[in-house]
Amino acid sequence: MEYKKLIIQDNGAVRVIKINNPEALNALNTAILKELDAAFTEVAEDNGILAVVLTGEGRAFVAGADISEMKSKNAIEGEIFGKLGASVFRKIELLPKPVIAAVNGFALGGGCELAMSCDIRLASAKAKFGQPEVGLGITPGFSGTQRMPRLIGMGKAKELIYTADIIDAAEAYRIGLVNHVYEPEALMEEAMKMAEKIASKAPIAVKNSKEAINRGIQTDMDSAVAIEAYLFGLCFASEDQKEGMTAFFEKRKANFQNK
Repeated sequence: MEYKKLIIQDNGAVRVIKINNPEALNALNTAILKELDAAFTEVAEDNGILAVVLTGEGRAFVAGADISEMKSKNAIEGEIFGKLGASVFRKIELLPKPVIAAVNGFALGGGCELAMSCDIRLASAKAKFGQPEVGLGITPGFSGTQRMPRLIGMGKAKELIYTADIIDAAEAYRIGLVNHVYEPEALMEEAMKMAEKIASKAPIAVKNSKEAINRGIQTDMDSAVAIEAYLFGLCFASEDQKEGMTAFFEKRKANFQNK
């Protein structure tokens, strides 16, 4: 697919997806959401891509959803727009490959929600995070009211959403919203290092680990342990499990084939 608002770059087994609408601070509109949906469908179908780094062009990761598109919507149209964003972000969350958000600047509203749908969040020291929607007369609409409490706890999530406060990268790190904070010029290098490190591991094992975490966190402990046991067992049907354990005993680096 030819993308108008995304830049796609492959570095070995790592795909970089960059939202490229800097004149609007990468604000999410229907067209960009549909491009993201298509881009992550392509990632899911490409066996050569083992990890993704998602970032933004210019001063913003994503400064929010496009207010110029939203302001004239009625209740039904608003719900449809919210469901579109939520479905795209859920696709990212359930992608059978890890996604790292390299948050290079503003991650507000839909941008914060997009980052939260990724597996890991790395932030520039200049990044800003927040859900300012209540100041616009709406709620977070792309699953922010659901993911933020799961990531940072209900009390802190309610505070940030109810007050519409914007926090800096240091505070986002302190409350567990981001994994690491880097100087701006080091962000992409560090994101690529992490993505390449993940891509060097057994892809089936990484995929099964992601599924075990995502499914298990939504259920009770006994059910979660059963999910883990099933996915653990599936790894033993892979060639990569045999290669990994053989390489361990032979004291060499494993050569995983995603099989």
